[in-house]
Amino acid sequence: MTSWREERRQAAVEHAAALERKKASESAQARVLLAGFIETLKERGVEPEPLRAQVIGSNASYRTDVIGWYLRRNRSLAVDVDGNFYILGVPASLKSRVAGVRVVPSDPPLVVGQGARDGESMPLADLLRLRLES
Repeated sequence: MTSWREERRQAAVEHAAALERKKASESAQARVLLAGFIETLKERGVEPEPLRAQVIGSNASYRTDVIGWYLRRNRSLAVDVDGNFYILGVPASLKSRVAGVRVVPSDPPLVVGQGARDGESMPLADLLRLRLES
């Protein structure tokens, strides 16, 4: 006979696994959207550009080694030529100001900014459509 504590632990493990599967599924769907977005940009002749990472709480930005397209006007989100998704917010650093910063890709979400302030979250499909219309 299992204890209540063991049952709760097992339920928590199963819940975490289900959330991870959901996140992986949503990221796979988002990658498909990003691939279509990149294909459309290439068809339209929109060239990728060197991306810069925005310093959080500042107007400054640092060089990165990533080439791609910005997804938001404030240049906080981007996608590279291989379809990797980047959140381009970095802390201030003298070393980064001189040498640039290395940014790592994130799993793309289906809803960008989820959990942010009202009006800051948006389905990725809508964000990409708006970007293509601009």
